[in-house]
Amino acid sequence: MSSNRLNQNTLRSGPNQTTAANPDSIKLTQTKLGSTNNSSSNLDSQSSLINTISVPAPLLYLNGISPWASIDETPNKLLYKKIEVIIEKMQDDSGSGVTIRTVKSFMSKIPSVFTGTDLIQWIVRKLDVEDTIEALHFAHLISSHGYLFPIDDHILTVKNDGTFYRFQTPYYWPSNNAEPENTDYAVYLCKRTMQNKTRLELADYEAENLAKLQKLLSKKWELIYMQAEAQIKVDKKRDKMERKILDSQERAFWDVYRPTPGCVNTTEEDIRKTMRMRRTDHPNLGFFRSKPKTSKPAQSPLLPHSPLYSSQPTTSSQINTNFNQKLCEQDEVTTLENLRKEKDFLKRRLERRYVKVSRVSENYTNYFDQYTEFDPFITPADPSNPWISESTELWDMEKSPKDIPQRRVRRWGFSIYELLKDPCGREMFRRFLEREFSSENLRFYEVCTELRYATNKDIVAKVEDIYNEFLAPVASCPINIDSRVMAITKTKMENPDRYTYDEAREHIFNLMTRDSYNRFLRSDTYRDCLASAKKKPSKKY
Repeated sequence: MSSNRLNQNTLRSGPNQTTAANPDSIKLTQTKLGSTNNSSSNLDSQSSLINTISVPAPLLYLNGISPWASIDETPNKLLYKKIEVIIEKMQDDSGSGVTIRTVKSFMSKIPSVFTGTDLIQWIVRKLDVEDTIEALHFAHLISSHGYLFPIDDHILTVKNDGTFYRFQTPYYWPSNNAEPENTDYAVYLCKRTMQNKTRLELADYEAENLAKLQKLLSKKWELIYMQAEAQIKVDKKRDKMERKILDSQERAFWDVYRPTPGCVNTTEEDIRKTMRMRRTDHPNLGFFRSKPKTSKPAQSPLLPHSPLYSSQPTTSSQINTNFNQKLCEQDEVTTLENLRKEKDFLKRRLERRYVKVSRVSENYTNYFDQYTEFDPFITPADPSNPWISESTELWDMEKSPKDIPQRRVRRWGFSIYELLKDPCGREMFRRFLEREFSSENLRFYEVCTELRYATNKDIVAKVEDIYNEFLAPVASCPINIDSRVMAITKTKMENPDRYTYDEAREHIFNLMTRDSYNRFLRSDTYRDCLASAKKKPSKKY
């Protein structure tokens, strides 16, 4: 490994990482990209990429792709191969590619760039695209996948003007990289903050991401900082122009995998397309089923005097009956073969690990770190823990709405479950909903919860009372549910039980979670309660 990539194993870690070209080989002029086995493709076949930028599974099957596609034949991988053929033609050194030049500005030079106008003209001329809007859309799709990018913008799009763009190095192509980890992104952002340069200044959303990552990866932040320092030392040994190119290419790489808010991450795979590709011979997909080739035994011609001649079908009904029997036999053989294939496929899926253990353990660690302060066995409660000292003073204090501890109020902000589980939090949330004229939602949620635990003799009466109070046309406290939920509820009311209003209860709960709860956390009610809550110092064992 080159000394210029001292910590490359950490920055590009992962078992599925594909080995790519070293970015240190990039010079001031762009080199020819792509693999040589695609060089024989003509531009006429490439123009079809404009209309088939998203390749459906049936077309892949008809083009000779196996239904049991490997990891290199996923929809994204197939798309990347087609785009890279176009990129190779764009960077052709013989003069037929896009014109790449170094532009002189007032006090510096901008190396290895081309304008959006040059790119659009090349697409129109070489790919036989008559409409400029279509060519612009095609260029935008290539840019959104990270194969070319604007040098001064985080949004990967193409404009038909004099804006400067640059080709991405093959090292950062999506086909040569797996999904990067949060640790890699933290190293990149930390490195940007350590360099006092205007062009490397973090955007607002990047600064927010850095703060979140610093909180999330606090236990290994010292290691991340050391890696960023090591990369800066390596970058200082490079040429100034080369360093400027590599900085922009690395920024474009993260713009693809960590896009600007409002932009789409194009590297995410569509699970529906992937499953269609791998299961095109499923028995339900009759058009793509593989028919078994049955060899017919050689038969001697039947003569009129032969004893078998009289047993052959003579009428059209007999011929049709025999033909249908043969078709049924073939269908049974085909179904058995497809079932065996499906069984083998499901066995292979059982052996494959879909959950990354490192991420699961990291989520568990964050969860337990968050709730450590609220566990009385780890953080001593004030007053003492009732389960140890047999004193109920703590429980009595929690029932009182006065002198609420600050850590108890902060727990309300974890989730709506924590808010409704606390009696004081539920009461405060109820007062807030009354001012918002939506307290009937919480009331409906509570009575539906009570219905679940009601006795059998009271269920019918409670169902009728809930309907008259909340769902009837002349209800005293009407709630807002859609027509689908109302139809399901009315169907269940024909045979009422304790679960009659489950769909309506879940609908109202989701409405409170998405709307009312978020407004409550931003309201002055919660902020004032958090500020005025009595904060008591606590220490851990």
